[in-house]
Amino acid sequence: MTNAADTQTLALAKQLIAKKSITPDDAGCQDLLIERLAAMGFTIEKMRFGSTDNFYARLGSANPVLCFAGHTDVVPSGPAEQWISPPFEPTERGGKLFGRGAADMKSSIAAFITACERFLAAQPHFSGSLALLITSDEEGDALDGTVKVVDALRRRGETLDYCIVGEPTAVNVLGDTIKNGRRGSLSGHLIVKGKQGHIAYPHLAVNPIHTAAAALAELVNTHWDAGNDYFPPTGFQISNIHAGTGATNVIPGELSVQFNFRFSTESTDSGLKQRVHDVLDQHGLVYDLDWTLSGLPFLTVAGTLTAAAQAAIAEVCGVQAALSTSGGTSDGRFIKAIARELIELGPVNESIHQIDEHIDLAALPALSAVYENMMRRVLLNQS
Repeated sequence: MTNAADTQTLALAKQLIAKKSITPDDAGCQDLLIERLAAMGFTIEKMRFGSTDNFYARLGSANPVLCFAGHTDVVPSGPAEQWISPPFEPTERGGKLFGRGAADMKSSIAAFITACERFLAAQPHFSGSLALLITSDEEGDALDGTVKVVDALRRRGETLDYCIVGEPTAVNVLGDTIKNGRRGSLSGHLIVKGKQGHIAYPHLAVNPIHTAAAALAELVNTHWDAGNDYFPPTGFQISNIHAGTGATNVIPGELSVQFNFRFSTESTDSGLKQRVHDVLDQHGLVYDLDWTLSGLPFLTVAGTLTAAAQAAIAEVCGVQAALSTSGGTSDGRFIKAIARELIELGPVNESIHQIDEHIDLAALPALSAVYENMMRRVLLNQS
């Protein structure tokens, strides 16, 4: 990797980090990217939905289509005074680049842009297409971002052969982990109904905490599935539970319970819902239950894209990349609907969403080189 490559990726990452693009405010990041992409000959399609800026860029009309997906928005910095350097002033210190978005995921976007520039300078004519799908609503409710862009592309019959989502996936060193799928996320808000009364006269009241306790214990201890070669078993977790008025002598009239499933491809959202209702009904509870499906599980089995990523990482980083489906949800859950193969590949995730978020300076040109290497393998069939 040349000093020029080091400088170009670092410089662009700094430009992006300096923009205070807290969800859903893009703060001009996408204009900066669009300028670079237009100079390379990409066709740019801006897609604004609500208060969210998105764009889809494509160069070429043939298959296969290799797309990079990412987000320019970041989470709030938290107390700025607790940062060693201001969160939106990219700062080099001790071999690292500090700033909100350094790891999640402005460095990945910068690396892909510079990888495209080098690839196209060397291969102005290639078989296939390059594309980018960029949103500013990944860290928020994700209602007007990638999901809307994917819907628009699907309606006109546009699909992706290969998609790289630039989420921070590495655990210890760049390239040690590739995400080839994610678990689904299903949340429930349960209201168990009782009858409020004086705690000294329990026969005149119905305590929903008592009536729900056995059912909740059964849900906690239920074996939902065994997982598979790619996914761990489905997990059930209670995140919030509340009842009572605050007084010590009042039996509450309602119990509120919030819970979540992170589920594998061995279960379905409809099946999990039915099993929960069966347990609650068997215990004779009077209740209301509202469900929210944040995302279905998705999986890319080992194939062309995972092989290209592992080979590129081995060549550039000297690391054997493992495939994983751990972690939370990402916009990959939306894109997989139009992408034949999809992975997530980005820098170390240890500091994401934290005070003093950072990335190793050496990881910037290395990640760009990995992306470029993958372009050659997928679009030029180079081994």
